[in-house]
Amino acid sequence: MIPQDTIVALATPSGAGAIAIIRLSGNNAFTIASQIFQSVSGKDISTQKTHTIHLGNIVENNKIFDQVLVSLFRGPNSYTGEDVIEISCHGSVYIQQQIIQLLLRKGCRMANAGEFTLRAFLNGKLDLSQAEAVADLIASDNEASHQVAMQQMRGGFSTEIAKLREELLNFASLIELELDFSEEDVEFADRTQFYDLLERIEFVLKRLIDSFAIGNVIKNGIPVTIVGEPNVGKSTLLNALLNEERAIVSDIAGTTRDTIEDELVINGIGFRFIDTAGIRETQDIVESIGIKKTFEKIEQAKVVIYLVDTLQINSKASFIETINIEIEKIKNRFPQKPLLIIGNKADALTEEQKDMLLYSVEDIFLISAKQHSGIEILKEKLLSFVNTGALRNNETIVTNTRHYDSLLKALEEIQKVKFGLNSGVSADLMAIDIRQALFYFGEITGQVTNDELLGNIFANFCIGK
Repeated sequence: MIPQDTIVALATPSGAGAIAIIRLSGNNAFTIASQIFQSVSGKDISTQKTHTIHLGNIVENNKIFDQVLVSLFRGPNSYTGEDVIEISCHGSVYIQQQIIQLLLRKGCRMANAGEFTLRAFLNGKLDLSQAEAVADLIASDNEASHQVAMQQMRGGFSTEIAKLREELLNFASLIELELDFSEEDVEFADRTQFYDLLERIEFVLKRLIDSFAIGNVIKNGIPVTIVGEPNVGKSTLLNALLNEERAIVSDIAGTTRDTIEDELVINGIGFRFIDTAGIRETQDIVESIGIKKTFEKIEQAKVVIYLVDTLQINSKASFIETINIEIEKIKNRFPQKPLLIIGNKADALTEEQKDMLLYSVEDIFLISAKQHSGIEILKEKLLSFVNTGALRNNETIVTNTRHYDSLLKALEEIQKVKFGLNSGVSADLMAIDIRQALFYFGEITGQVTNDELLGNIFANFCIGK
């Protein structure tokens, strides 16, 4: 049921700033605002045209709280589809609180988390996947996540799903019609065309499901763990990648006792780098806890960087053999994880030593974290682990776990229908699976909802959105 009351909330971040925006939405938004706003031109804003801005004062009992700008948006031509007022006031926390408290006294209610966007959905201004994209857009912190959220908010994903649902619904109607004439043994739905449609739907669903892998990376970033023996330059590499002194660098082995994390955006893709404690045999209880956490972080990582100190080639006769043994250990323990083998401090090596390492250690890449040599090439190697083809081609990419789950269930039902069609299953049994597939399509766009689902989705929004 669409709520009838008028809600208010701060639409800008809390705290002091240059300006703040207080948003109202509901049937009485114009009436309530006109009770506290005095236009410098003397106009009554409740009678003014939509999409106009008015200068004036917020007043109660001849007390002026602030000089403000009031923007008017009459429904249905507003974000929520209702009458909306936005008050742009000075950013003092005191002024914000005074105006909101005044509006509450005049009959407004404080908005719940995401209630403005919820009302936009209930009033048909956005479908559910577009509404969820609003939260993703606000949370986007790199070019790729912003691009995907914008595409979804513009309806790219929901349009594709809605089209498939409509075509399936047309055939479902014909199948249902056949059930009404079951005694006459007639077929209204062309089975060949129906099979072709199911093939096409299955293809699109599989593509969307596969896109979730890159979508999840875009939304959450790729965790990259930097591992190696103590004092090989892991913290120096992290600092070089981030171009700042994020981690403590010391000649003392075992300086990093805990994991250090930070994020870097490379060509629009977020990478979360995790600098771990050095892996070695130790009696130090605190350091051993750090080493245990290192292996836990490797478990969570999508990419592992194994860093070695190439200067040890001068002091350890079995240096190359030891490296290859450690590499095999990591590969055997984590066979599914991409592994980058990086030789650090290569600026101090002779050309002969470099050639020996490149020949003796498969796929090793030489850098100097301290001199920032090879860092840009390393970034390119990391980016190569991400399939950005779909992003470059502006294809629909699924980033939402709820959508992913519904797509998997819809695919399962479509495959059941295909099997039934090939096996000569009766129309009434096929109709059950078709209805279920339509249900899962509707879950994505919001044509099928319940209060619990909406509550879970919009609870994650900020109050003013």
